[in-house]
Parts: sequence; structure tokens; C-alpha cells
Amino acid sequence: MSFVLVLLLALHGSALGQTLSSSFYRSSCPNLTTIVRAAVQQAVQAEARIAASFVRLHFHDCFVNGCDASILLDGANLEQNAFPNAGSARGFDIVDSIKSSVESSCPGVVSCADLLALIARDSVVALNGPSWTVVFGRRDSLTASQSAANSNLPPPTLNASALIASFQNQGLSTRDMVALSGAHTIGQAQCTTFKARLYGPFQRGDQMDQSFNTSLQSSCPSSNGDTNLSPLDVQTPTSFDNRYFRNLQNRRGLLFSDQTLFSGGQASTRNLVNSYALSQNTFFQDFGNAMVRMGNINVLTGSNGEIRRNCGRTN
Repeated sequence: MSFVLVLLLALHGSALGQTLSSSFYRSSCPNLTTIVRAAVQQAVQAEARIAASFVRLHFHDCFVNGCDASILLDGANLEQNAFPNAGSARGFDIVDSIKSSVESSCPGVVSCADLLALIARDSVVALNGPSWTVVFGRRDSLTASQSAANSNLPPPTLNASALIASFQNQGLSTRDMVALSGAHTIGQAQCTTFKARLYGPFQRGDQMDQSFNTSLQSSCPSSNGDTNLSPLDVQTPTSFDNRYFRNLQNRRGLLFSDQTLFSGGQASTRNLVNSYALSQNTFFQDFGNAMVRMGNINVLTGSNGEIRRNCGRTN
């Protein structure tokens, strides 16, 4: 991690009264990383798709009033049942199991928000992706907002300009946005999120390879099948690599919000796609840095919020 990035993290945390730190639990929960790493590896070995689900949980948490584990709170009118999450956000039971193991070792010490950040990192590593230094000290929210989830989470229909604006609203750059989009090198998407691309009408700048389009129609028919799944990266769906960006160059991005990064007329995003397609190392470095910055969005520290003993409910 660069000196500049460390400095930015320290300044951001200090503004909230406490600095996030990689050594935050060194004395209070020394076995934290070992417990989480083993649990994540076991979960990913059982089902590779869960790695993408964990990364998505962290992303969907941070983009809604900050990285505060609000997405983990159970309730019919809370974030889990917002439109972008209902029927697609998953992995809650495994997060609860990991939290239980951590509580057995270090009761009342580790926040659910910090767990999500660590689980996301270890999920990427489990599929041969990059590692990065996770900083800790976040606290958990007392509330969750379904309306904020509906308004803040970018849908798969956004074009490149709208995506840039959405991420800028969270303090993230265009480079961060394109790098984080590369998380779609793993995981799957429901037919309903890309069906319009297969059968039209098409948005301006939406380009899809015809053979790719045809291959998708068998699993995503024009009527029914909305919950059928297709891999976001058809080449290496269970390996965290830079093939996602090569797919975009070949007009084989599954979601409109993916393909628009290359075909949407924005030189800044197209150039980054080309850069990451050419160099996996560049993508890995930028992805790790972007995950650190995303994990620092509007965190609760000090006496704000709480340390939940059960991630699904407040104390």
C-alpha cells in the first residue's frame, strides 16, 4: 500500500474520531484473520459462486450510508429486501456462522462491518485474485434503509456516464469504478438483469457479439426464466483474473453496465478496460486499492454505532 493511500486513510479516519488500522484487533482478537480465512476457503470450496456473493455484500453495504453492516440487519422493510438485493443478495447464513466463530474466540469485539471487509478480501484471494491490506475499526449501524438501497445502488442499466457519477457520489474515481467492475470476473447474474439486451429494444451504444447473444438465449428465453443464471465472465467464471476486460473488448460483456465501459463512448473507461485487459497486474493493484477506498466510505468509529453480537439484529 502506498504512503499516500495510508495517509488518506488516516486522515479520513481521524475526521471521524478514530483511525482505521490493520492492527486494530492485534491484541483484542489475534486469531481473527485465521478464523475468517479458514471459513471463507471452506465456503468457496463448497461453492465457488459464494465468493462473488460475499464481495457483492460488501459493495452493497458500503454504497448505502457507508460500510456499517446495515445490509445484514434482518427485517422485511430493510435493505435485504430492497429491489437490488431481494432474491439475489446471499451468503447471510455463512456470515452469521463466521460471526459466531469469531464471537466464541473474541466475544463482543469484532464488528460485522469489519467482518464483511475481511470476508470480501479472502473471497477474492480464494479464487486466485489479489490480496490487499484490510484496515479495521468500523462499527455497526443501528438502522438500515431500504429506500437508500433502492436509490444508491447502481442498476445494471446505467451507462458509463451515469456509473461515473454514481461512484463519484461515494467519493470514488472513474479508475476505482472500472477496477471494481472487474469483480464481475466471477459470479453469475439472473436473466432478468440482461434479458433486454438479448431481445431489444437496445440502448444507444449497447453492443453484443451476435454469437454470444444467441448462446445466452437458450438459458434466458424471451418469456419466463427470469431467475435463470449465467456467468458474468463466460471464459473463467470461477477464477479471479482479467478475462472480464478481454470479454468487453470482444463485446461479450453480460450486463449493459459492463459493456458500456468499453462501448459506451467514454474514452476514460474504454482506456482503462484496455489497460486492464493488457495487464492483469495493473488490474489487481488498482482493484485492491479501490476495495480499500470503498471500504472506507462513511464508516462509523469511536462511540458511534455498536459492535453487534449477532449481525442480523442490533444489541
